[in-house]
Amino acid sequence: MNILIIKLGATGDVVRTTPILRRLRGSVTWITSAKNGVLLDGLADNLRHFSWEARARVLDIPYDLAINLEDTLDVALFLRSVRPAEIFGAYVGSSGRLCYTPNSKGWFDLSLISSHGREEADRLKLLNRETYQELIFTGLGLRFAGDRYLLPDPIKTGLSGDVAIAADSGHVWPMKKWAYYGELKEALEAKGLLVNVLPERRSLLEHLADVRNHRCLVGGDSLPMHFALGTKTPCVTLFTCTSPWEIYDYGVQEKIVSSRLEEFFYKRGYDEHATTAISIDEVSDAVMAQLETSTSLAKHAVVG
Repeated sequence: MNILIIKLGATGDVVRTTPILRRLRGSVTWITSAKNGVLLDGLADNLRHFSWEARARVLDIPYDLAINLEDTLDVALFLRSVRPAEIFGAYVGSSGRLCYTPNSKGWFDLSLISSHGREEADRLKLLNRETYQELIFTGLGLRFAGDRYLLPDPIKTGLSGDVAIAADSGHVWPMKKWAYYGELKEALEAKGLLVNVLPERRSLLEHLADVRNHRCLVGGDSLPMHFALGTKTPCVTLFTCTSPWEIYDYGVQEKIVSSRLEEFFYKRGYDEHATTAISIDEVSDAVMAQLETSTSLAKHAVVG
């Protein structure tokens, strides 16, 4: 089979989509955002990838299946020129509006283009207890069995330590940014730990190395979290306004869910109460527990 995947961004969403590469047989072509291409380089022998700007290059072969995980009209319109034998995901219907295939409803019923409307989609998303991978795998007729992320080799950096703090939340979800990262850093350093706030990097592969070089990552639902999950780095993740249930923990994640999650669920504005609902002590205790667990596992591995 020739299979086309369209997943442009965000980068964390691209990373959490990579487990399906472990199951797809045949030749796979992936269209993604230009900056994300470095994360797909060399992941599999049967994979090639192109940026969205170079999308015309994918038209050199016919496709048996197109997996479109984007919910925008421009991507769905491009899919018309691909003319795959089968589509999973979003497409342009006969009315010219965005639709999605019945087998992808598990995911897209919870999306911005949900046939139920935005309010009901958010309600369903709050009630959903299946992970992103489970929803996508099931729709494709597969069974998710903890299939791990695929990640490239990182570019070495000189940054390492006990705890990495991923404080940046981006501009789309300002309420993801917990209010007390500075205080947490001071509290952990008072315990004798080496704590680093992750810096901006020129390359995503350097960012990947920074996460892997620490014993524990603490932050929100963001790209560093996915890097931690993919590198088996213990992490403490704070959920203030997005779904904790869509994230598969791979046995290395401690989730701290805000008591006010429902109040601010998938709202993109800003309210200080969303960012202060989780206490410093709760996060600090979780980080120390993760460090203790990772130390015990490391000692057990050495003895074994």
